[in-house]
Amino acid sequence: MQLFLMRHGEASFDAPSDKERMLTDTGRYTSRMMAKWLTKMTTRVDLVIVSPYVRAQQTWQEVSKHLAEPRHIVTLDDITPNADPKFAVDAILAYAEQYKADTVLVIAHMPILGYMVSEFVYGIEPPLFATSGIAHIDKHLELASLVAMQNPTQLA
Repeated sequence: MQLFLMRHGEASFDAPSDKERMLTDTGRYTSRMMAKWLTKMTTRVDLVIVSPYVRAQQTWQEVSKHLAEPRHIVTLDDITPNADPKFAVDAILAYAEQYKADTVLVIAHMPILGYMVSEFVYGIEPPLFATSGIAHIDKHLELASLVAMQNPTQLA
């Protein structure tokens, strides 16, 4: 299974609550930039799992313009910023198994994304994600490895 864990694009702090923060123009742009990189890494995404927060949903809207329609899209409350990373990883793997997904894109937040990488890849310290950054994880049975960490400044 190929997993792509993506942090939402840059978001404004001008919102009534954290859930309602919206992408900035820069956040939209860098999300599209990373979507183009993603299309070079995989020909299709079988399953997309997105946080319910506005900025994550908007990031998916930008990314989806560059990808073929995935077979399944799930909005998952268990991948919000302070959710339990072990439970989140278990939920992602359960959805991947249910939908027989070989390629999964997850759009979520810090700090949970860093901790999720550590849950997937044994012994790795939780990495930091730039906004719109993507971690590519190759998972086979119980073994997983971090293939790449990509962020928009590396593509500029």
